[in-house]
Amino acid sequence: MSTRTLTSLAQAGGCAAKYPAARLEALLRGIVPADDVDLIVGLDPSDDAAVYRLDGDRAIVFTVDFFPPVVDDPRTFGAIAATNALNDVYAMGGTPLLALSVTAFPEDLPTESLGELLAGADEAVREAGAILAGGHTIRDDEPKYGLAVIGTVHPEGVWTKSGARPGDTVLLTKPLGTGIVLQGQREGKASDDDVRAAVALMTTPVRDAADALRPFEPSAVTDVTGFGLLGHAYEVAARSGVRVVLEASALPSLPGAAALAGVGVRTGGDRRNREYVGAHCSSDADAVAEALAYDPQTAGGLLVTLPEERVPVLQATFAGLGLPLWRIGHAEQGAGVVFRGAA
Repeated sequence: MSTRTLTSLAQAGGCAAKYPAARLEALLRGIVPADDVDLIVGLDPSDDAAVYRLDGDRAIVFTVDFFPPVVDDPRTFGAIAATNALNDVYAMGGTPLLALSVTAFPEDLPTESLGELLAGADEAVREAGAILAGGHTIRDDEPKYGLAVIGTVHPEGVWTKSGARPGDTVLLTKPLGTGIVLQGQREGKASDDDVRAAVALMTTPVRDAADALRPFEPSAVTDVTGFGLLGHAYEVAARSGVRVVLEASALPSLPGAAALAGVGVRTGGDRRNREYVGAHCSSDADAVAEALAYDPQTAGGLLVTLPEERVPVLQATFAGLGLPLWRIGHAEQGAGVVFRGAA
């Protein structure tokens, strides 16, 4: 019976394993977007999920997301991977309905481990009010897990990355630093408390934040995952035709993440995200703030732009529900991303 741990079999964990954004853009240029009036969101431009209109009141949201393990406990890994995939549906304004497992697993790992992984995912899916109805499993030397998820949304209630407007406030619903903390654990530098905080964050869905946000009709929404805060902010800026200005001093971070960044802890995704965004981002922030902003997140928070006049009531609503919310910047006329350090 193998005693190897899950993370020891992974070259990169979680959303840090995502294909580089710059290469992904080049890859997708070779695909001709579908010409269908009912395809509300597809590849032109791409978003967190595809959305297809069924009729005047119903559309389906469809996404798939999977990655190598970020933790060794199989049940926790299953819950994190499921939460990350479900969040894409919430980020489109939708409600999860049905999920299928996407599983790759070495044959010499205990069958019980795979069972625990699936149980953790099933718990997360059930908690979302959805059904884990099956899936597909292949043999692979590197374990990987995730979900294909179908959800529903009203055709006029779809959230995209492309609707930000000058004057909008930029908000974030979760702190940053999951990639740094998990890399710190691999290097023996992160404390147990730091790791527990990161795991708690990654197993908390953005459902409650999405439900609270829905009545406010946000301009643009995405979830912060493998491309880091600056990568996803750049996607919002480029697709909306605005400049996104972020304040380094306003960024929330996980306990221990800033200290770990200060001693040089970085994931491989940090470098790839800098390569993707660097030419489009003006920054005078310090190295620690930049590390947090480029850090690839797993099951990260919602990045939201909202007209300023609606923000005070939204903040009061989140506070009343005990939900975290940070004002981190604004959108203005222009292009690209500005990352401002201390004045």
